[in-house]
Amino acid sequence: MREMRHRVLIAGCGYVGTALGERLVAGGHHVWGLRRDPSELPATFNKVAADLAQRSDLDALPGGLDYVVYCASAGDASDAAYRRAYVQGLETLLDAIQGRGVRRTFFTSSTAVYAQSGGECVDEASETRPVHFSGLRTLEAEGVLRSSASPSTVLRCAGIYGPGRTRLIDAVRQGTASMSSRITNRIHRDDIAGTIAFLIERDLGPEVLLLCDDEPAPQRDVTSFLAAQLGVPVPDPTQAEAAARGGDKRCSNARLRAIGYRLLYPSYRDGYAAMLRALP
Repeated sequence: MREMRHRVLIAGCGYVGTALGERLVAGGHHVWGLRRDPSELPATFNKVAADLAQRSDLDALPGGLDYVVYCASAGDASDAAYRRAYVQGLETLLDAIQGRGVRRTFFTSSTAVYAQSGGECVDEASETRPVHFSGLRTLEAEGVLRSSASPSTVLRCAGIYGPGRTRLIDAVRQGTASMSSRITNRIHRDDIAGTIAFLIERDLGPEVLLLCDDEPAPQRDVTSFLAAQLGVPVPDPTQAEAAARGGDKRCSNARLRAIGYRLLYPSYRDGYAAMLRALP
């Protein structure tokens, strides 16, 4: 494989974007991290302070970009915040890079675009008919991307977990975690970053790619595994589960495996075990 150094803009450079940027820099690529306050980004990044929803903030984007990765997140769980982050922000950025010769734009979408809730298996070709605003706005953003002139890839990410995201671990310790039989799906942060870097370095461009690990699992199995690892009792299975937007479905990563990417964390056991080892 011919080695090339690429110029990559990561827009909304937060939890996933920072991990991606560090991986790309380690591979010899040039990274621009864009966020409202980029001061905390690694010193190896070129830092861009901008509000993605403000077109004038994007006038000073660097030239000669090869790839753009849009991985912004909503500031709060409201329809307005989701529309601003995923729809308006993406529209604004696409307008700013129009005609600049960007080879591909990647957008980190979500499996929230699938509304299946009967344990069905879903893949890239499955029906998307969300009912919650989170899925509606991410699906709307996917449409914005497809209608742009830039070649693009939509990455539909399952539930994202990884270093620093200890909500479920904390709930297991407190005895409040769900023991539901609902099928859940997840993807480790580093495998999202790894997939995007893999696609960039090999110049691969699937139109849609579903990102999840090899093992969809009932929530009770994940909770029980963590309880055993932590040496605490399994939570009361009769307590009500908090409202969940993940539905009840089995996400397939067959296409991800077919393109040749090898997961760093093939199951929740691998990912959570690594997280637990790193905890103080």
